[in-house]
Amino acid sequence: MGEVTAKEAKRKVMVAIDESDYSHYALMWVLKNLKESITNSPLIIFMAQSPPKNNPTFAASLGCARMYCPISSTPEFVSSVQENHKKLTMAFLEKARDICATHGVSAETLTEVGDPRAAICDAVQKHNIDLLVLGEHGIGKLQRAILGSVSNYCVQNAKCPVLVVKKPK
Repeated sequence: MGEVTAKEAKRKVMVAIDESDYSHYALMWVLKNLKESITNSPLIIFMAQSPPKNNPTFAASLGCARMYCPISSTPEFVSSVQENHKKLTMAFLEKARDICATHGVSAETLTEVGDPRAAICDAVQKHNIDLLVLGEHGIGKLQRAILGSVSNYCVQNAKCPVLVVKKPK
């Protein structure tokens, strides 16, 4: 009972987060319930950055009318928005790492640019993750059927077990 195998000693757990309370809850759940499983290797915290939107629909996504938009989607503007998004992502990851540290857990942070579904699954494979943890956003059945959900996609496509943590209502 006291002997730890090499696989157990290096179990890689990754929590994929975003700006939501659901992700925060999932991270806190891991720190409370899986602390013993992640003591021998750092917890990996992952956050996807939205891909560049260097096209006319980018301005529309900012709330501009199709015919007139006071905001130009020039390459400089798009680059500025991307840089600000990267800074925001890094701030979220740093805050998550600080939360882990206050719970006595060492954490590494990772980020990739891309659609969150594909970026998370790619990171799982690239970093040989043993367990992926996600928060469930609680979107309705209709919205999930039309848009899909990150957690559903990852359950179907990630190359490791996936734990979806539901936040109580």
